[in-house]
Amino acid sequence: MTEIIGVRFKSGGKQYYFDPKGVQVRPGQGVIIETSRGIEYGDCVQGNTMVEDSAVVQPLRPMVRIATEKDLENIRRNKEKEARAFRICQEKIAAHGLEMKLVEVEYNFDGSKILFFFTSEGRVDFRALVKDLAGVFHTRIELRQIGVRDEAKMLGGLGICGRPFCCCGFMDEFQPVSIKMAKTQGLSLNPTKISGTCGRLMCCLKYEQAAYEDAVKRMPKNESFVETPDGVGTVSQVDLLRETVKVRLEDEPEAPKCYHNCELCVVRNGKGKRPEGYVAPPPEELAKLRRPADPAAETEEDRLSAALASLSGLSDPTPDRKPQRERRRPSRPGNGNGGNSGGRPPKGQQAPAEGQSQPRKPRPPKPRNDRPAPKSKDTREVREDRPAPAPQNAPASKPADPAPEQEGGAPKKPRRRWRRPRGNKPKGESGTPPKAE
Repeated sequence: MTEIIGVRFKSGGKQYYFDPKGVQVRPGQGVIIETSRGIEYGDCVQGNTMVEDSAVVQPLRPMVRIATEKDLENIRRNKEKEARAFRICQEKIAAHGLEMKLVEVEYNFDGSKILFFFTSEGRVDFRALVKDLAGVFHTRIELRQIGVRDEAKMLGGLGICGRPFCCCGFMDEFQPVSIKMAKTQGLSLNPTKISGTCGRLMCCLKYEQAAYEDAVKRMPKNESFVETPDGVGTVSQVDLLRETVKVRLEDEPEAPKCYHNCELCVVRNGKGKRPEGYVAPPPEELAKLRRPADPAAETEEDRLSAALASLSGLSDPTPDRKPQRERRRPSRPGNGNGGNSGGRPPKGQQAPAEGQSQPRKPRPPKPRNDRPAPKSKDTREVREDRPAPAPQNAPASKPADPAPEQEGGAPKKPRRRWRRPRGNKPKGESGTPPKAE
C-alpha cells in the first residue's frame, strides 16, 4: 500500500498522484508539486489515501510544500502576463502571415518558460516566430500544436444539450468514439446532429454504449423469424430502449403488431431462409407466450374506465330515475303529414303515450321506372286504362269504366294496344275547312 494525494492542475483536467511525504493535505488546498516540466502549482482534489502499489506509476514524484500567500500572488501575476503574451503572439502571427490559430498561453510557475498552444490544419514552419517571441520575452519559448478536441477543452462552452462541455467539466481524458456507436444506438447519421462543437463525434455517445450492446445481445435482429402469441412472422423493427419489436405476421402482413421481447420465441435470428421442415405450433401453445398482465395496472384501468363512465353518463341509471322523453322532431308542412306543423296528431289518430315517439308516416314506394316511354314519329304506346287523347274540335268523351275484377278478386291486367299513327293529311281533308283564297 502507498500513501498518495490527488492533484489537478487545470479545471476539468486529469488527476495525478503524488507523494505527500507524510504531510496531511485537505481537498481544496493549493500545493506546489515537482513535475517533469518543473515546479508547478496545483489544487488538491483527494486527500491522503492509501492505494494499491499497482495503481501507482513509479517513480512517484513528491510534493514540495503547501502553497502560501506568496505563491498565490505569483499565480495572479502570471495570469496577467499570459494575457499580454497572448496579444503579442497574435500580432506576430499576423505579421508573419502564418495559418495558425492561437488558443491559449501558459506561464510556468517560476516564469522560466512560456507555452503557446495553437491549432492548424497542416504543418506550420514557426521558427521565425519563435525567434521574435524570444526577443520580446527573453525567456524560453515553446509552441505546441493541439487538436480541435483539446481546443474545446481549453476554451470551454455549452453543448447542444445546454450543459457545459463534458471534456472541460469532468472528463479526465478523451475516449475513442466511432460512427458504429451511433448506428448501434439507432441515431441519425446526420453529422450536424451527432457532432459536437469541436466538429468531432460527441463524447456522450460512449456513455450508453455498454447498455445498448447488452440490449442488442438480448433482442432479435431485423428480418428474424419469430413465434408470437398471435402466430409466426418476421421482425420489421426493433426498439432497444423499450425492448419491443414490431412483427409482420404471415396471416396479416399489412398491419405489423408490437410485442415485448419476453413474448417472442426466435426461430431464426437475422435475415435468411425459413428453416426447412418447420411447422408452426398450434395457437394454444403460442397463446402461452403472451405476457401476463399486471393486476395492479388492470385495477387502475378499471378505476379510470369507471370514473369516465360515471362522468359521461354511461353507467346504469338508478331504479328510481324516470326515463327521459325522446325528442320528437316537429313535422314541417309539405312532408306528408297534411301540413300539420304542430305537436297535435291529425284526425282519426290517437295521441302517442308518454315517453313514446310519434311514428313516421311511411313514404309511398317510388316506381322503378318513372320515366315516360319514348315517343317516336311512327308509333305511340297507349295504355288501356288511360283515355286516348281527343282530336281537336271533337267533343270530350266520357271516361272509360274501370276494368272489371276477376272472380278471384285480383284486378285484371290491362291490355296494351297499338294505335295507328296519323298521317299528314293534305289541306282540305282535315275537319277544318280550308281558307278561301
